[in-house]
Amino acid sequence: MELERPDYIVTSTRVFTSAVGECAARPLAFAVAGERVVHVGAFEDVRAACPAFTPVHDFGNVFICPGFHDAHLHFFHTALGESPYLLMHMGTSEAELVKRTRAFAEGLPGHAWVVTQGWRDYRWDPPVPPTKRSLDAAFPDRPCVMYSGDGHTLWMNSRALEALGVTRDSVPPQGGSYDKDENGELTGIIREAAAMELLPRCLAWLTESDIARAYEEQMTCMAEQGITSICDMALMPHPGCDFIRDDVYEALARSGKLTLRAHMYPTLLDDQSRLEALQARYATGEFPLLRAPGFKQFFDGVSSQHTAWLTDPYTNARTPGDCGRPTVPADRMRKLVLAAAERGHSVRIHTIGDRAIHEALDIFEEARERFGSPSQGRNTLEHLENLLPGDIDRLRELDVLASSQPGHITLDPGGPERDLGQERSRIMWPFATYAARGVAQAFGTDSPITAVTSMDVLYCAVTRQDPFTLEPAGGWLPGERISAAEALRIYTAGCAAAVGREHELGRIAPGYLADFVVLDRNVTACDASEIQGAKVQATYLAGKRVFERV
Repeated sequence: MELERPDYIVTSTRVFTSAVGECAARPLAFAVAGERVVHVGAFEDVRAACPAFTPVHDFGNVFICPGFHDAHLHFFHTALGESPYLLMHMGTSEAELVKRTRAFAEGLPGHAWVVTQGWRDYRWDPPVPPTKRSLDAAFPDRPCVMYSGDGHTLWMNSRALEALGVTRDSVPPQGGSYDKDENGELTGIIREAAAMELLPRCLAWLTESDIARAYEEQMTCMAEQGITSICDMALMPHPGCDFIRDDVYEALARSGKLTLRAHMYPTLLDDQSRLEALQARYATGEFPLLRAPGFKQFFDGVSSQHTAWLTDPYTNARTPGDCGRPTVPADRMRKLVLAAAERGHSVRIHTIGDRAIHEALDIFEEARERFGSPSQGRNTLEHLENLLPGDIDRLRELDVLASSQPGHITLDPGGPERDLGQERSRIMWPFATYAARGVAQAFGTDSPITAVTSMDVLYCAVTRQDPFTLEPAGGWLPGERISAAEALRIYTAGCAAAVGREHELGRIAPGYLADFVVLDRNVTACDASEIQGAKVQATYLAGKRVFERV
């Protein structure tokens, strides 16, 4: 680090560094040398510490903060969702979505499968599950696959089922199901592990150039959002189909087209060699923007489909004793996590139901007692939608990070009360309680489940209102709202802690990487209703500008 030869100085009257306890932006300057910040302080002091000829970028009164870090997304599907190859649409009803899909399919190449993502039948009018009949009528000769908005269910036509070899006699993998009607015929609905197993085959028609182009274009969109880092999370808990495309990232890096830091989390399996090979490769310095801090696994599904794993039955149980189910049996999860811990690896586990959260904490507790803390990253629970009261403090005590997606709060209005009842719904996405009890947090979008829109992440955390409808007035469970400064700190420094880089990423401080964003307004001081209107003016990654609004 060339402390004596900074490349430039940045100054503004409104700089937010994401330091612990910081609650407002203030006048500040910082000097950048190469890819890192080397001096921070009053402009006069920073100027005096730098050579007289050092250029000064004076941003006046605009707001500057660390680059945003999406701690949980699925980049492959996010990129496809913004490409011409996949339709992102929820639909207002089964019929409306099928009609929209037929129009979309007209623009696809002849060899392509018709694939959409986003349907949520509980938000349709009428709110009834779809079947293959409507897709068979629209696409009698072409495979059509509709991927649900929660990312856990496939709805497909007969042609797709035939191409995939799924029949009424097929046996689904453990933790998954092929739905059937009263006559034992397939409905076209495939859930959880079974859906995850089949989805890669539904997208096999895409070419490598299609995928690389989608990745590059998505990175451009993220730079426009001020996103400088991501955690790309495995989407499927099966060998060879987690959609972590390190090869695509590396190709873009070699061609100078990588404009963010990608932290990859492949699926945790008995064979840990993939992660370890990535870690060894990225330790050489050839790919400075790439890391592989740990593993990802799934413990359960989602509450809206009754596949999240609960301690007590769902309030609207469909069968007696309906508590959902684990995607991976608890003894199997324990074996996997302990094996990873023994080799020093961190694990991030999808846990939505209170039973899944509790069992995962038990496993992390044993791993900590036997093997200590991971060598890279933090053990983390993902989503944590409803918790047992005592497990909030256990998160802090076990140094387990809570990774949440603020945009999930209002995805299913009334759904928590419908599925869990009033009492259990009071402990959901408890951001303020986490903060008060010292639980480390990170924020993301779970894209493509919710869009990669940085200002919506902050808005939802601060208001607990839907970013589109702005409902409910006053916010859902308003006692769990947090300040914009706290939300911004979680979205930057908190996410850096999730990947084990809290000492070099997510803050504006000496020695930290010079990833920062310039906004047109002070989001820590404006009215919450104005946060969504904030525009990114410029995005810097490793000291270099990767986006500037013209």
